Amino acid sequence: MVPLIRRSGPGRCGPPVRSEVLLPTRGGEADMRRSRTLLALAAGALLLPVLPGAAAAAAEPRRAVETWSTPGATAITITGHGFGHGHGLSQYGALGAAEQGLTWQQIDEFYYPGTTWGTIGGKVRVLITADTGRDVQVAAERGLKVTSLARQRTWRLPGLAAKKWRLVAARDDTVVQFTKRGRWKTWKKVPGEAEFSSADRVLTLVLRGARRDYRGTLQSIATRPGKRQTVNKLSMEAYLRGVVPQEVPALWEPDAVSAQSVAARTYAAFERQARKGERYDLCDTSQCQVYGGVDVEHPAATEAIKATAKQGLYYEGRPAFTQFSASNGGWSSAGSMPYLVAQADPYDGLANPTYSTWTTTIDDTQVEKQWPGMGDLTGIEVVARDGNGEWGGRVTDMAFVFTGGRVAVDGDTVRSSFGLYSDWFTFGVTPRQTGPARQ
Repeated sequence: MVPLIRRSGPGRCGPPVRSEVLLPTRGGEADMRRSRTLLALAAGALLLPVLPGAAAAAAEPRRAVETWSTPGATAITITGHGFGHGHGLSQYGALGAAEQGLTWQQIDEFYYPGTTWGTIGGKVRVLITADTGRDVQVAAERGLKVTSLARQRTWRLPGLAAKKWRLVAARDDTVVQFTKRGRWKTWKKVPGEAEFSSADRVLTLVLRGARRDYRGTLQSIATRPGKRQTVNKLSMEAYLRGVVPQEVPALWEPDAVSAQSVAARTYAAFERQARKGERYDLCDTSQCQVYGGVDVEHPAATEAIKATAKQGLYYEGRPAFTQFSASNGGWSSAGSMPYLVAQADPYDGLANPTYSTWTTTIDDTQVEKQWPGMGDLTGIEVVARDGNGEWGGRVTDMAFVFTGGRVAVDGDTVRSSFGLYSDWFTFGVTPRQTGPARQ
């Protein structure tokens, strides 16, 4: 099975196929409004256990100090649940729900309770992070055009036996050049910033040692004098074709992939609105949503996207902040919005052998290296958890105790420091053999 999310970013969180998905106009909402699908109804209809408080608010934080002594050389076993921040949709949970017969609408309604349905369309502008030099190069092809964004004037590029074309920053304007016999020659200077487009609406971006295909246009956008960034401007639906297969395996249950499509579309619309007035709406990495252009498209994912065409989730008239992660471990965590609730999730563990429960082992010396100068590790304390799930839930306050003092940290810091899948974990300590065994 292809692993999911990676990074720690605003939208998502977990390993990638490619962030933490830690990741506009309102129209047609009345036509698309559906009744909320309560977990109890879905679970009962599918003969799944009904979990008390599954759609309720987070439990009271638990404050009861848990301690582990680490005398001498010790091996520290860390057991945990989930992968990522656990806000909103669980990608493995969506898979489990789809395998139980839930539709993509029911899946999204479960993970984003209190949102309503509406339409999302228009275009998005995506920063291509692999190409942030002073030019934008594309492979030559028939029907290639260049447009001055300042004047909204377009020129069709001639053949000229060119191999490549490029837009080069020239102060506030743009020089259009082509290669012939390995040398760049100037064809025209156009006012302001500029963009490439093509008759078939697909462009081949030329990078150092690589080529990538993108739908829509490729813009040369000024960031400061003499410097440009490459921005791909394209329709929302075309954008999703390069995102969804990066976020979940395209051959998963179609309703799981469609549920991800809605989350990705809505997240992009939220970011677009939040970045009004800026030069681009999203980046192409896990800090936003991973986007790979035409090269990563998959027909199965494309069909799942089409099944949800232009459908998104709204809250108080605006696109919702539809965060998602690879796995919530069986209990989602409360996020920054009212619809990012803490609730029991009976679907996350149904098809999730890797991240539902995981175990890793570190030793005392690894902890000591993280905080040099504090001396030997003598103990571990967990002071507070969020109150949801096994062991009392995700760690919110804890400490490592050394001979030189006590270092207070939160669960997310520990997760980052030791490469853990999530901040929902507990410890076990055993003596560590430090030398050859005696005969």
